[in-house]
Parts: sequence; structure tokens; C-alpha cells
Amino acid sequence: MNETTPPRILAVDWGAKRIGLALSDPTRTIAGPLNVIEHSSRAADAAAIIRTAEEKGAGMILVGVTYDAENNLTPAGRSAARLVQAIREASALKVETWDEAHSTQAARRSRLEMGLPRNKRRGHFDPIAAVIFLQNYLDVNHEKR
Repeated sequence: MNETTPPRILAVDWGAKRIGLALSDPTRTIAGPLNVIEHSSRAADAAAIIRTAEEKGAGMILVGVTYDAENNLTPAGRSAARLVQAIREASALKVETWDEAHSTQAARRSRLEMGLPRNKRRGHFDPIAAVIFLQNYLDVNHEKR
């Protein structure tokens, strides 16, 4: 990270219906949930993500992708990769991908482990899933610094 790069990272958990967003703190140490964007079209989604990144001072966008057992992108992973391409074509922001394997399941499990009653466990897991893989990314890259 250089002096001119904004330090925050915006994480994107792409879904066919909703896109969860999470944001790192300025030190790139802690991830926190941000919000959900309702999916409309790849171009509109990319524009909303770029706008959010700019508004929140993010210097990088991290998009979660999934792989199968042979380490090939899954159908959802390929859709996320197409979103990455749309973001890159529309913005000069740095965009990276990260394996988000099992982040949605971990988000569901975390609500269960917190002891929340069933009616409070409902809702969108997308921002929590984005937090989980963003935190993983931050932890791995913090060790490299």
C-alpha cells in the first residue's frame, strides 16, 4: 500500500438476487458489514459497487469467487468473474478476487452459534459472508506485511 492508495477494501459477495458488501477499516485489520445491493444487471451492479467504493474511500474492490473440487470456477464463480470484468471496464480501481468458499454457510452458522432465535436468524447473510471472506483476506495479507 502506497501513500496515494486509499487504505479501505470493499468486499463483494455476488449473488443472483443480492450482493453483499463489507468494508475494511482504514488499517486493513478489521472487516465490517456494509449493506446489500439488489441485483438488477451486471452493468448496474458494477456501477453501484464502484459508487459505493468511491463514497467509502476504498482503494480496492475484492470480489468473492467459488471453485469446484478441481479448482475450476463454479457457475456462480464464473458469474462473479464476469462482474469483476465489468467493474474493471468501468473503473480504474484495483479489483481482485478471493476464494469465498463456505462464507455463506459460515455466516449462517455464526447466527446459530450466537443463540439467536429462528425468527432473528432470517434475513440476508450476504454482508456477513462478505465480512467473513474479507477478514480472511485481511488476516492472510496482514501476515505478509
